[in-house]
Amino acid sequence: MSSQLEMFHSFCTQNQPKTMQEAFESFAVFGGMGVKIDTSKPLLYSIKKHILDEYHFIHGNIIEKTRGDSVYHSVLTGLAIGDAQAHTALKRAKLSADDGKHVINQLCHFGLLEREVSRKISHSWVEENTVSDKLHFVSPFMRFWFGFVSPLFKGIAEGDYEEFEKRFENRKQEFMEQAFILLSQDFIRENFTDDPIVEMGSYWDKNIEIDIFAKTTSGKIIVGSCKYTNSKIKKNLLNKLKEDALHVKMDADIFILISKQGFSNEVKLLKSESLKLFTLRNFRTSL
Repeated sequence: MSSQLEMFHSFCTQNQPKTMQEAFESFAVFGGMGVKIDTSKPLLYSIKKHILDEYHFIHGNIIEKTRGDSVYHSVLTGLAIGDAQAHTALKRAKLSADDGKHVINQLCHFGLLEREVSRKISHSWVEENTVSDKLHFVSPFMRFWFGFVSPLFKGIAEGDYEEFEKRFENRKQEFMEQAFILLSQDFIRENFTDDPIVEMGSYWDKNIEIDIFAKTTSGKIIVGSCKYTNSKIKKNLLNKLKEDALHVKMDADIFILISKQGFSNEVKLLKSESLKLFTLRNFRTSL
């Protein structure tokens, strides 16, 4: 199955975006859809033209993938707008653990979802920190559809996009951030060529989430944080990342920060072999 980065490469080859922000934000919505778009146009314009105006046609194609099952749709929407944890989506859909397990297995079998477990730490951790698996959409477009289109299908089907626009504006930041984390994980995996990564994912428990937790061939531990905001990353984010890693007893060898807009001068001065800094612009080097 293609990684997010491979899909991103394919998307950029097809659509030739001029900036990495255009590339990423368009990919987060249209990735895996296969449609050719003009990334220089405003994102909302492209969404209306290629998705909302084509609702009935696209809906028919998606029904074929989901068998038109309302329970599947409910779970997929819960995953698209929530924290991606299985138990959260099943609770939203009012499913029992047994029924939920069957639904999730089917959605993974259909190729719509991939399962991720919280990364294991090399020590025994207390049982109360056991958490639910996360479930990620294989296709960015499908996550967009079930997060913003499917729940508002009545208005969209009638050509009324006002509620969609409000929902997208309010949740765009969170939506982009989750997509940024998954793409960043693949980017980091590809860029550690001297000491290849053998395990990559996230860590989460009931109190802490760490976007990147990886191990290299030589046994080094990498811990990282990703922020898709219009502000530069400041030292307080690095301090929090270090505190979180210490709290869960992650003996990190390398810290990584990945930012949309870059870093404060204070953070830049700390860049070293044990602190690596990347921005969205670095993603171009992987194309």
